[in-house]
Amino acid sequence: MIEEIDVLEAKEKSVVSKFCYQFTKRSFDVVCSLLGCLVLLPIALVVKVMYMINGDFNSIFYTQKRIGKDGKEFKFYKFRTMVPNADEVLKKLLKQKKYKKQWESHHKIDKDPRITKIGKILRKTSLDELPQLINVLKSDMSLIGPRPLVPGELDEHKGNHKIYESVKPGITGWWASHGRSALTYQERLKLEYYYVQNQSLKLDIKCMFATVMAVLKKTGAK
Repeated sequence: MIEEIDVLEAKEKSVVSKFCYQFTKRSFDVVCSLLGCLVLLPIALVVKVMYMINGDFNSIFYTQKRIGKDGKEFKFYKFRTMVPNADEVLKKLLKQKKYKKQWESHHKIDKDPRITKIGKILRKTSLDELPQLINVLKSDMSLIGPRPLVPGELDEHKGNHKIYESVKPGITGWWASHGRSALTYQERLKLEYYYVQNQSLKLDIKCMFATVMAVLKKTGAK
């Protein structure tokens, strides 16, 4: 009887602890994304002017379908860092063995010819991620979590949907702050799983500091 009571008390504490963590995390997300959007506006203006100076009058924003918590699709926002017809160009590139091999291994291409001059700057400084603050405000994403993937990407790399999609994806995460594009896709998944299975305020704080250091050192940024 005493053991049953102890088990119930442990479960209640776990539920309360989880609620407090989620509440704190969401509150932090809302406050930071609201403040971040104030920075986003002037940066967006500068990016637009830079593209126009280079003769590119297309939208500076890039939207794409991504998979969120519980496998739900949402519209994902970033600053555009590639040529406007990047998807069409990618299909042509993947016909070449060297690009196809890189894409299958990392889901990225080294020295991607689709990236614009301005895009290189945005990526190196990670400023291209700023529009995702809109996704955080909409509750599609969190500041910290596994990166949101495109439909079919997880299956392509034999990933675990139950683990990966059990939380909201994030602007940054354990993979994004610990190697990023320098790692293979399987190494990436292991880091994302680690975060999901060990979530805590302490781990989130560590992740934030690691992200700042990665951005300053430009670790893994391509």
